[in-house]
Amino acid sequence: MAASTSSTNVLEVRDLVAGYGEVEVLHGVSLRVAAGEIVAVIGPNGAGKSTLMKAIVGLLRPRAGQVLFLGEEISGLPPEQLVARGLCYVPQADNVFPSLTVQENLEMGAYLLGRRGRERLALAFALFPELAQRRRERAGRLSGGQRQMLALARALVLQPRLLLLDEPSAGLAPRLVELLFAKVKEINAAGTAVLMVEQNARQALKLAHRGYVLAMGQNRLEGPAQELLDSPEVARCYLGE
Repeated sequence: MAASTSSTNVLEVRDLVAGYGEVEVLHGVSLRVAAGEIVAVIGPNGAGKSTLMKAIVGLLRPRAGQVLFLGEEISGLPPEQLVARGLCYVPQADNVFPSLTVQENLEMGAYLLGRRGRERLALAFALFPELAQRRRERAGRLSGGQRQMLALARALVLQPRLLLLDEPSAGLAPRLVELLFAKVKEINAAGTAVLMVEQNARQALKLAHRGYVLAMGQNRLEGPAQELLDSPEVARCYLGE
């Protein structure tokens, strides 16, 4: 898969330090996502992957370092301001409103768009036709895979410049993982850059343009996704080979 020829970085993370209470989890992590890219972050449990995502999207205030989105410093800004700027985050769990219908969930995503919201809802249903068939069903009655698709669709209603996905395939059957990643590829092809934290390292690297390996809260390896897939060290330590 060829990456975008644009050198514009949608996201830059520079020497990020973050943690919880007295525990420091990230010790100077850096990464970038260029326009048009899918970037995967892999690593063992406890490497700091989800902490990295929370620090980027404003759920955790960094202790040091910088987060730049579209060239502007966003470190410590609240999530609602980042959504308005075009940065959307889909967490691993609790990512839909279970008591609301599928359509109501999508309308919650469209509230910032005003009159354009209806058009964006139609595009979301076109990308996820199974959701269109269930638009009046409560989200809490959907399967795990359908809920994950709904969370993706709600984020896309806002037409983000960057989509952050935290463990999107967690708990899904292999068939649904393939479907989910196919949808992520479609989303990226339509112009949205993607940063994805994923335990399914092989699948994530097959999808991505570039990848980063975190270990113990630090950058361990980085490079084109295919090079990481071909690396004996990555295969031995992170792909279970």
